[in-house]
Amino acid sequence: MIKNTVVGYPRIGEQRELKKALELFWNKEIDFKQLEEKAKELKQRHWNYQKSSGIELISTNDFSYYDNILDTSILLGAIPKRFKDLEKEELYFAMARGNKDAVAMEMTKWFNTNYHYIVPELSIEDEYKLNSSKIKKEYQEAKQLGIKTKINLIGPLTYLSLAKRVDGGDCIELLNKIKPLYEELLKEISTYEDEVFVQIDEPIFATDKGAILLNLLKNTYDDFCQISPNIKIIVTTYFDHSIEATKVLVHTPIYGIGLDFIAGIENLQSLEFIEKSDKKLFAGVVNGRNIWKNDLEKTIITLTNISNFIKKDNIVISTSCSLLHVPYTLKYEEKLDLEIKSWLSFANEKLEEINILSKIFFCQNLNVNDKKKIKENKEIQRNRRNSNKIHDKDTQNRIKNNSKFSRTEPFEERIKIQKEILKYPELTTTTIGSFPQTPEIRKARREYKNGSIGKDSYEKEMKEYIDYSIKVQEEVGLDILVHGEPERNDMVEYFGEQLKGYGFSQNGWVQSYGSRCVKPPFIYGDISRPKPMTVEWLKYAQSKTSKVVKGMLTGPVTILNWSFVRDDKEKSEVASQIALAISDEIDDLQNSGIKIIQVDEAAFKEGYPLRNEKRINYEKWALESFKLAVSSAKAKTQIHTHMCYSDFNDIIKTIEDMDADVISIETARSGNKLLKIFAKVGYKQEVGPGVYDIHSPRIPSVEEIEEQIKLLLEVLPKKQLWINPDCGLKTRKWEEVIPSLKNMVVAVNKIRQERG
Repeated sequence: MIKNTVVGYPRIGEQRELKKALELFWNKEIDFKQLEEKAKELKQRHWNYQKSSGIELISTNDFSYYDNILDTSILLGAIPKRFKDLEKEELYFAMARGNKDAVAMEMTKWFNTNYHYIVPELSIEDEYKLNSSKIKKEYQEAKQLGIKTKINLIGPLTYLSLAKRVDGGDCIELLNKIKPLYEELLKEISTYEDEVFVQIDEPIFATDKGAILLNLLKNTYDDFCQISPNIKIIVTTYFDHSIEATKVLVHTPIYGIGLDFIAGIENLQSLEFIEKSDKKLFAGVVNGRNIWKNDLEKTIITLTNISNFIKKDNIVISTSCSLLHVPYTLKYEEKLDLEIKSWLSFANEKLEEINILSKIFFCQNLNVNDKKKIKENKEIQRNRRNSNKIHDKDTQNRIKNNSKFSRTEPFEERIKIQKEILKYPELTTTTIGSFPQTPEIRKARREYKNGSIGKDSYEKEMKEYIDYSIKVQEEVGLDILVHGEPERNDMVEYFGEQLKGYGFSQNGWVQSYGSRCVKPPFIYGDISRPKPMTVEWLKYAQSKTSKVVKGMLTGPVTILNWSFVRDDKEKSEVASQIALAISDEIDDLQNSGIKIIQVDEAAFKEGYPLRNEKRINYEKWALESFKLAVSSAKAKTQIHTHMCYSDFNDIIKTIEDMDADVISIETARSGNKLLKIFAKVGYKQEVGPGVYDIHSPRIPSVEEIEEQIKLLLEVLPKKQLWINPDCGLKTRKWEEVIPSLKNMVVAVNKIRQERG
């Protein structure tokens, strides 16, 4: 009897070994064989660690060099035509990152997480062909270590739902072309062993979109289960409830159903259907998306409630989703306050929680160490609830007594004042904020943090970088400048470090996409701002130029969504606390002579719940938090915001209500498609759609950018448009950034001349 599993495990390496190896490979410092060797070493380490931690059913094919959806496209032979002449690793990474001849595939957020996936491009004309070499290879690698694994797959209905048709039409129409490849794959997998477990992830059924696919769900999995009796299929959903899909799946011959009981507590309503079917329930009761220590006592109560419907023998204890979304281990956290550290649990610690929950729930013999851990867990939960590190009466009272929740003057009045003061031209050129994070500034920040250099040396290094950034922008000819953010390691962590109530890890890295990792801070207590956070850096930058320098802040919703948030208080209240801190910072900046302030809400859309019935509440408090944050801005202070790749059709009214003077958005990989909704609703404010993709190292030509701007002008008038790259430039190199920005300015000037 299998007692426990995890949905998936992180792959980047506990010291970001895969990230470093990928970047060495891309820089041609190692070859692909060396990259493969590092990947194999990591996979073996991860499998062995899970096994030694008591995990009974371990995954293969949860590893990826870049992204699992991209891997699925390779698996199915779903290769866009522009990459058809490439092979193997050159093909794979060109699809993800582009090359000199072809732009990369579009990238967007994985449901409501900060992980990005590569969007499949499909066409009715394409011929698809199975390539299962990766799956077989990893399964055999684990088997050689004596580890029998489950094979993780992205389900066909989720894959098609997340893809886009380059020839128009609905991707689901291609199920009859994709489904036979899954059947061919399952037939091949059936030859691996006498019994093979296959976890097929269908998170699309945790969304409202899944409702229109229910008629396809039963037939698909009925057919899959006919392939071979030795394949045990586990259909897994996560990030919300999937009651409707569960009602269907219980009438198929699948082996088990994986449900998220953390983000989708409503899944408890599915138990009566599962009970009648005698399916295995893979119960996601350990949080795969947050870092707080599991309350063992509460979780056992949940499992006991589940066992009132489902026989214990049919319950498998699991994580709510893949552990991809949390850091690896607390092992390297040597500087954390010990009390706060005791409240935390990263991926490896969650394995221990699953193991001990299994022992308690299935009445196994508990050794002395197990009993000690259970007792400690109870004490830690009590201590955290009562800790004076969590509660701040001043902050709570300020939220209660605050009376100003938005700007006073309407946009039409503000924009007249701003244009008179700022005197910027049509098709104003700027950037989103950050410039390349060079080895030198990273080294200076690191040395200042660990005390190797003093404040004077550190500030000298940062100011020299700002000087260079200003010089580059002036020489390139940008209209509105930025200071480049050399002092910031991350757009959330930088602010969190200066806010009371925030905690930070030394090594809490989480993969965002490819080799890109972020180190989210965590909110453990009430938030307040002890002193200004950005004012001195922005004042210095503005003193170095006669052009306007834009101040850069991260918005309250993004700070919240890109942090691990305390689970003992409503998110809406936490967001309000952050918003007040940002409001104070805006007031200090404008009083110091900063005329434009960008309040990035890159993660605003990302935080939306997957279910419509939960969205109204989120939208309400997220909007209120942004408006509260900018409420201190005077009419003459121009407020910008920035949003990452999203489909804005369903939230355009909320974007209007945010009432920012200028919004910049990532659109370069999708032409003018994302912009059309702004024109359709008669959006009044100004817009800066990205005209080139910063996620790729390729340098866009003047002609490419001209074409992109012309597409934008088909949708909105030039007086309403700003011209900028897609996003911040911190991940690029100066030798990529400078020519790209030069080409952007040349393209804008040509169009200005052409169109008067």
